[in-house]
Amino acid sequence: MVDYDDISRCDCTVIHEDVVNRVKSNMPPDERLYDLAELFKVFGDTTRVKILWALDESEMCVCDLAVLLNMTQSAVSHQLRVLKQARLVKFRKDGKNVYYSFDDDHVKSIFEQGLLHISEG
Repeated sequence: MVDYDDISRCDCTVIHEDVVNRVKSNMPPDERLYDLAELFKVFGDTTRVKILWALDESEMCVCDLAVLLNMTQSAVSHQLRVLKQARLVKFRKDGKNVYYSFDDDHVKSIFEQGLLHISEG
């Protein structure tokens, strides 16, 4: 049986200073890494992931998303607000209707890469 605690420990006495310095010099500022962590937290909610999956298929309005997900329009609107604040979705108005879609191709790529990654299992 593999002891993963032993694998994660390093018994070497020589520090690879060149590697550490190179990685350290390329590491983004803490604030940027915090923002990245916050972005990934948004993906941590099943309802939001379902909304993103739907929007990956088609631009949709709140009413249609509510029916699709068997949720109230208010609940869907709340989740869309979170997604909008994270700059994952955008909206456009057409008369009285508001349609949601991915904010840009980066969001589509992140979402589809995540699906691909879990499908490789």
